[in-house]
Amino acid sequence: MDWERIFLHEVDSQFALEVIFRTTFMFIVIMAVLRLSGKRGVRQLSIFELAIILSLGSAAGDPMFYNDVAMVPTVLVCATAIGLYRLITWLMTKSERFEHLLEGKPVYIVEDSIMTIKDDIKDGLSKDEFFAELRDKGVEHLGQVRAAILETNGSMSVFFYPEEEVKYGLPILPHAYRKHINSITHDGLYACIYCGTLKQLSPGRHRCSRCTHREWVQAINTKRVS
Repeated sequence: MDWERIFLHEVDSQFALEVIFRTTFMFIVIMAVLRLSGKRGVRQLSIFELAIILSLGSAAGDPMFYNDVAMVPTVLVCATAIGLYRLITWLMTKSERFEHLLEGKPVYIVEDSIMTIKDDIKDGLSKDEFFAELRDKGVEHLGQVRAAILETNGSMSVFFYPEEEVKYGLPILPHAYRKHINSITHDGLYACIYCGTLKQLSPGRHRCSRCTHREWVQAINTKRVS
């Protein structure tokens, strides 16, 4: 195996120094652009903001190590990208319809302890991911949750019931959630594992009246631990 070709190819010491300079220069340009954009945390990036970041990364990458790619046009690309960002941000402040078209709308995932979506969570958020988000906020079951909203930036907003108003709900801790059953063996209050609908059930097989699924888990009403 030709290790020299793999690691060096036609790179000489002069071009190596040029790569260091190009990378440093483009890094400074990217940092300046992001600083001008007033960037929020990465987790809070919207779809169009992510598009801007990807555009900057694509534009900045080539001149870092290709000696036939000039840096001035790349700076113009970055300047154009930040200009578009500023323009789009301004347009969104002027038009709610434009903002919704570009970023979408917040989506209620839970209302009054019941999931508003049947088989899966819209916008690419699976049920397991959603439950993981809730567990990260200290939620043990949906009866503790008054509302959960998937925001346009991908973050989750959760509003809780006061301790004295906690209801029975679908348990979301893995060991409890995965103990679902298809056939009820004893009377009790059960939650549909797909939508969280509560129902007093007797022994036998039952279909959820809301989402038509037949898998249930016993509901719980433990209080939140603050």
